[in-house]
Amino acid sequence: MQNVVLIIHLLLAISLIGLVLLQRSEGGGLGMGGGGAGGGAMSGRAAGSALTKLTWGLAIAFICTSLALTILQVQKSSGSSVLDQLMPASEQNTPIDSDALLPPSVEDSAPLLPVAE
Repeated sequence: MQNVVLIIHLLLAISLIGLVLLQRSEGGGLGMGGGGAGGGAMSGRAAGSALTKLTWGLAIAFICTSLALTILQVQKSSGSSVLDQLMPASEQNTPIDSDALLPPSVEDSAPLLPVAE
């Protein structure tokens, strides 16, 4: 199931990139047509409106597949943690010596900095 949603997600991403590149920009980037020439069935304003609506639809579908992938992954990995995967089972329950984490006290005879003698 997760693979099917992932493939749909990737196809939506590629389609969304293509649609955004096809839309007319104010700077005249990779816009469709050449300034309204051609006079086809969908010209000028209607083409921009259709591309905009299609872009919105693909964007909403992309967000839905993102949420679906997140939900599927959470259900798959419930009850486990990334830290559980990093540490071996023998080290997970070992208590930490908190005295080893503290800086040396004033009573310690060892110098804190190396001294040149």
